[in-house]
Amino acid sequence: MLKRFSISRSWRHRWLYPLVSITITLSILLSSTVATLAIPLPELIFRGIQVIQLSNLSARQEVAIGEQINEELLTKQVKLFRNPEAQNYINQIGQRLAQASDRPNIPYTFQVIDDRNVNAFATMGGFVYIHTGLIAAADNEAELASVMAHEIGHIVGRHAIKQMRQSAVAAGVATVAGVDRNKIVQIGVELALNRPKSREAEYEADRLGLGTLIRAGYSPRGAVDFMAKLLTSGSPPTIISTHPATRDRISAMQQMLDPSIINSGEGLDSNSYRATVERILS
Repeated sequence: MLKRFSISRSWRHRWLYPLVSITITLSILLSSTVATLAIPLPELIFRGIQVIQLSNLSARQEVAIGEQINEELLTKQVKLFRNPEAQNYINQIGQRLAQASDRPNIPYTFQVIDDRNVNAFATMGGFVYIHTGLIAAADNEAELASVMAHEIGHIVGRHAIKQMRQSAVAAGVATVAGVDRNKIVQIGVELALNRPKSREAEYEADRLGLGTLIRAGYSPRGAVDFMAKLLTSGSPPTIISTHPATRDRISAMQQMLDPSIINSGEGLDSNSYRATVERILS
């Protein structure tokens, strides 16, 4: 009995002393850190939670940051087109494409922007923005869907995250721990509105978009026709001027497409599309 007790007490000592040492050390470190920074511990912890590692961003974090970028865009940068029928029409096309994409398991939000410029853009977390000018410029639904599929391709390729990481490093706001969430949102807004994607990102979005377009049942001819039409327009629209190497991209798309399927699929009825556009944009 005495032997069992002495063994138990020995084990207790072996665990107790290191535990006490660790506790004292942590207390000293935390007290020193808080005293040095003059920041209360709860606030210090809160600030730590707000630091995001862009190199290891989860889908949930991406969507959450995308929501903040979207709120900033709608509050200060762009104006929604206040026609529920137009919003529903774009959302129906968008959700059909999203479910046919290579990344269908995040929520997608498609919104119509009241702007006559021929443009569309996307940001992280499944947010896609379509200008009324783009809807009016398309000749049929397949052309419109091709642009939307291209923007979904950017989301699938997580291009905004990669570009955001590069911008944060270049601006000197990225640390070993990561980037502050507020700075990420600011960078995200700027990238969505003002920064062209890289050549590699555009080619990948074209490839991913074409696959999405075809799987969703739309004619891939819409993609080639729309790009070619914009390229030969009087003045280059925004969607062309902010995207590099347009002629090369058209050539690459034509090479990717099997000639036997280029005219197959839905969405080439121009008369039906024109009637819809006149109704929803009036």
